[in-house]
Amino acid sequence: MGEYTGMGGEGGRPMARYIRHACAFCTLLLAALLVNAARVQLVQAGDYTGNPANRRAAIARYQQPRGDILVGGKPVTGSVDTHEQLRYERSYQDGPLYAPVTGFASQSYGTTFLEHAEDGVLSGTDPMLAPLPLWNDLTRSLDPGGNVVTTLDRAAQEAAYRGLGGRKGAVAAIDPSTGRILALVTSPSYDPAQLSGNAESVASAWARLNGDPDKPMLNRAVRQTYPPGSTFKVVTAAAALDAGVVTDPDARTDSPDPYRLPGTRTRLTNEADGCADTSLRDAFEWSCNTVFAKLGVDVGVRDMTAMAEAFGFNDDEVRVPFPVAPSTFDPHVDKAQLALSSIGQYNTRATPLQMAMVAAAVADDGRLRTPYLVERTTRHDGETVSGSGTHPVRQVMRPYTAEQLKELMTGVVREGTGTQAAIPGAVVGGKTGTAQHGVGNTGLPYAWFVSWARDQDAVEPAVAVAVVVEDASADRGEISGGGDAAPIARDVMRAVLGR
Repeated sequence: MGEYTGMGGEGGRPMARYIRHACAFCTLLLAALLVNAARVQLVQAGDYTGNPANRRAAIARYQQPRGDILVGGKPVTGSVDTHEQLRYERSYQDGPLYAPVTGFASQSYGTTFLEHAEDGVLSGTDPMLAPLPLWNDLTRSLDPGGNVVTTLDRAAQEAAYRGLGGRKGAVAAIDPSTGRILALVTSPSYDPAQLSGNAESVASAWARLNGDPDKPMLNRAVRQTYPPGSTFKVVTAAAALDAGVVTDPDARTDSPDPYRLPGTRTRLTNEADGCADTSLRDAFEWSCNTVFAKLGVDVGVRDMTAMAEAFGFNDDEVRVPFPVAPSTFDPHVDKAQLALSSIGQYNTRATPLQMAMVAAAVADDGRLRTPYLVERTTRHDGETVSGSGTHPVRQVMRPYTAEQLKELMTGVVREGTGTQAAIPGAVVGGKTGTAQHGVGNTGLPYAWFVSWARDQDAVEPAVAVAVVVEDASADRGEISGGGDAAPIARDVMRAVLGR
């Protein structure tokens, strides 16, 4: 028989070495594959997700219903199942009424206002909604959309919208003791549902709304600034009283009528009679321009600017939580310009929300609380995720100054230009205003009214309101603010007071 050598011995060693090398090489390939997969899924995930050609993120975003925005415990938004690839579209209840608060959530044009500021919660992408955030990151799964509970008072919102009645203008209402925004209305408005989907009708609605000269998508309550006119005299009176330029509201002032603006030949006059050298109280009740223009000059640009900024002017960081356009008081003016600025003209401009803040600070003994619109956010099942947080409070003026201003404002409603804002059984303070605008002041003046109210037996104020009507029949000076804007403010205050 021949000799059998088999596979053992020296001949098997090279084979085992080749196998080990092959295993090591396969292990390296597997490791490289895993590293590359991790790089793609973790490191470069954001780049792929954000690539316009990648529709997976959009499909996932609209694959589940969006969370809701609540007013008075009830949703004013919803979701509609279209059974399309981008499955759920946003729907709105009373869309035009709440559009300045909700904004829109569009598959074509993105998000605005609360739909934008709280998008993480509403879409389910906010990490706070996830009980296991790391697992969600790995699986790319979404939690059900959470809800946003607003501070709005439904009755006040409806009263403001009804009061404007389609006229161009805006209303803002605040709870002075907390800063909660109770109403935020703009007119004319629009239905955000028109922009929800991605059909041709959405593009047509977008073009139509953007081309409308009445600008229905402009949030006039927080994004439009106006010359505040005589409502700014609340700020000027606060500065004069706080600085000691006026020590007795009933004492006669040195205020000629007409008043020649310093360094110019321009003479400032009044709509009302009897303004020459009149007291601060009478000048406030009947809105004498000459008295307040001279008071502003006497106070000086430094102290006038400081008081305006204490109220919130020149602050470009106000969020509610979406950004608010900054209201402005120009600190670089000569005396003539300061005189006009002090009666709410020249470069002085304010949003309705800012002027509601002015009224709120007076009502709350000189304290100004930062306004806010979101009470809390919750998970889909109603469990609270986050509260409204702390809201800074600042002392705008001395409490005694605020007390004097409250007396001046109640006088306007009791026997001055704001009598149409009176509410039986309530203490109401207000200030009318008519703001000139346009080239050579040729535009129809804006009618303003700012006010606050409390129940007769209550200690704390319940509401502060600012109303501006752009297309008012403002042809009799201050009476336009009292006639066009004051009744709207009255109805909003009545709604908050439960009357």
